[in-house]
Amino acid sequence: MNYQKLPFDSQEILAGLKPWVLCESPTYVASSVDRMMDLAAYELAALGAEIERIPGRMGFGGSLRARLPHKNMGQPGILVSGHLDTVHPLGTLEKLPFRIEDGKAYGPGIQDMKGGNYVCVEALRQIVKAGWETPLPVTVLFTPDEEVGTPSTRDLIEMEAARNKYVLVPEPAKPDGGCVTGRYAIARFDLKTIGRPSHASWALKDGRSAIAAMARKVLEIEAMTTEDCTYSVGVFHAGQWVNCVSSECVGEALSMAKRQEDLDKGVEAMLGLNDASGDVIFEVTRGVTRPVWEPDAGTMALYEITKGIAKEIGFDLPHGSAGGGSDGNFTGAMGIPTIDSIGVRGAGLHTLNEHIEIDSLAERAQLAAGLFLRLD
Repeated sequence: MNYQKLPFDSQEILAGLKPWVLCESPTYVASSVDRMMDLAAYELAALGAEIERIPGRMGFGGSLRARLPHKNMGQPGILVSGHLDTVHPLGTLEKLPFRIEDGKAYGPGIQDMKGGNYVCVEALRQIVKAGWETPLPVTVLFTPDEEVGTPSTRDLIEMEAARNKYVLVPEPAKPDGGCVTGRYAIARFDLKTIGRPSHASWALKDGRSAIAAMARKVLEIEAMTTEDCTYSVGVFHAGQWVNCVSSECVGEALSMAKRQEDLDKGVEAMLGLNDASGDVIFEVTRGVTRPVWEPDAGTMALYEITKGIAKEIGFDLPHGSAGGGSDGNFTGAMGIPTIDSIGVRGAGLHTLNEHIEIDSLAERAQLAAGLFLRLD
């Protein structure tokens, strides 16, 4: 079972990936994410996989679990963990249409992480077509809420990972083409200021603006950033009428640290900002958290295998820990050998310049096939 003999072709893979990119699937539009799950379910069902659709909760779309046929089905094997939600709102295709330019393919979510998910499916397709069986059973789990911290499916991912021997996370490759063997800790926070409403013209002085108070808090929070722990505010909502002094403003903040102890201190500092003593109340509540994932011997042994396969294909695969969370935080922190960011090469994720390098499709499909056929 020589994975290098499988007929991977980047242009053919791109043609199959295109419908996934054209199916916009922003996290907060559950019906759109479910349509994306339909596309993936069809692809995997065509391979003979046992398909399970898991209903969504907390307002999010559902998940897809597919188990490839195997004589040892049910025994610990390989889990492919990916998400099919994106940060791009509906209508992004008008600004970022699917297009091909200079060896690159553009589109919302093509790099993060539909491209990586699709090449894993393609690797399995070619293995099935060749009539081969992987040494270990393979399960694919696609989830709907990674881009907002995985609030509704963390336990699903962790329970599935615990049934398996290895976890592959086809998030996009790092800028140098490398993979991830550890990730920093991340905490999210919900913010709220509660002011006093008034008419913004004839009674302005009677009001206490929740918006103005939140703006001051944004500056205060981001000024807390140090080398050990960063803080940023990325969401800010308030007001409906310009002639009213706002009585409520809500926001969301993110904190990231390389070490769990630094994040714990950061969380303590954020929660310490709660203040009900003034004319405007400021409330901070802790949201979802991703634990620090520090590489252990199992993950490093998995990396060495992955690096060796990459070398056989003809490219270097550096590794390291990374900021920015993924569902690999959970599985890696559980002590399950996890290799992350083995997806496609590209740039511009989360922007209107998101794209992949087309020739990386066959390259990364080969890498995935090599892992499926070599891990035992």
